[in-house]
Amino acid sequence: MRLVFLNQYLSSNNPNVLLCAVILLLFSSINVSADTIKLSEVCPPSFILNNDNRCYLRHMYQLYDSLQDSGIGGLKTGLPEPRDGFSPQQIDLGRFLFFDPILSSDNSVSCATCHNPQQGFGDGMGRSIGINGNIQQRSAPSLWNSAFLSNFFWDARAMTLEEQAKSPLFSAQEMGNTPTNIVQSLYDVESYQSLFKQAFPKQKETISVQNIITSLAAFQSSLVSLNSRYDQYAHGYHKALNKDEIAGLNVFRSFVARCSQCHTPPLFTNQQIAVIGTPEPTGLPRDIGAEKTYNSPVLRGGFKVPTLRNIALTAPYMHSGRFKTLREAAEFYTGGRGHAVPENEELLLHWHISEPNLTSEEIDRLVDFMKTLSDESLLPVTPKKLPSGLPLKHMESSHEQS
Repeated sequence: MRLVFLNQYLSSNNPNVLLCAVILLLFSSINVSADTIKLSEVCPPSFILNNDNRCYLRHMYQLYDSLQDSGIGGLKTGLPEPRDGFSPQQIDLGRFLFFDPILSSDNSVSCATCHNPQQGFGDGMGRSIGINGNIQQRSAPSLWNSAFLSNFFWDARAMTLEEQAKSPLFSAQEMGNTPTNIVQSLYDVESYQSLFKQAFPKQKETISVQNIITSLAAFQSSLVSLNSRYDQYAHGYHKALNKDEIAGLNVFRSFVARCSQCHTPPLFTNQQIAVIGTPEPTGLPRDIGAEKTYNSPVLRGGFKVPTLRNIALTAPYMHSGRFKTLREAAEFYTGGRGHAVPENEELLLHWHISEPNLTSEEIDRLVDFMKTLSDESLLPVTPKKLPSGLPLKHMESSHEQS
């Protein structure tokens, strides 16, 4: 950013302005070298560091067995193996990159623009906005507990954290960058040259697309939310939930509501594609969803079952933000099988979609329970300033900064 201002001064014909520009350039060089950022040498909370400088997640659910380690079942059920094993430096570099608009072609948006930590790592919008004000087709899914997932995006088109991290960078509608430009932009920032060397010390050419993606995946793997009041209840502290919330849990797990058959604890998603017949926003055509990913008409209008972790923080709901509140989303399921599907539309609805005919009180209790899934105890620290010098444009209010 200093260079932008300097170029303006240097283009002036005023000798006094030119002299000031030269002095500023000298002091700017001194400040850059003196303001070197050192990446963290310790793992994020809940991770342990091994002898190879790799961080591995430790959590209470590792004490329990799981049906084929798939993370679906009752209260004391295990989780899938997480994607971990990154170095502390890679995770910390990913943190800076995640918040830095330098990754977009015009420096206008960052990863955090659509995945804001203040909004459950969503953006509070039914349809996200990319560069040049491009309105996206869908909302931004939360990134909490991404390390446990086996597919990503609403249409499940990515199978790894790395694929998920790469896609928005080079999408013309999202961040609009190119491999050549993104590498050059980072290389032009002296601080990033140092940071990449710290994160990838054994490599000669450290600033590369692969290392950018690895760092972003490393940071996202550290976004763990497993200490909600529900989790405390599941681990045996039964005072963690009140009477209404326990009643909501019972409705959630009942064979009448069947919520847990798709939003299965403790991950609160079975990671499958489900066609549920959610209505599109007024005036918009049917989003074919996973039909395109799998080239299967059977999955027309199907989307990946989202996690309910921190669901109270990520309104609006469904792939296009059709419902503004948790209660509206819950009411949709009790409206009757296929009730929102237009007459001229044929969808093969998921067999779990039934007609539970829940009472108003049962819906209220469901909402009470879902609110117990909130946990931001391991919310990462937002950088106070970025290596590029660009502003944190997406942040209206910041979490604790350092």
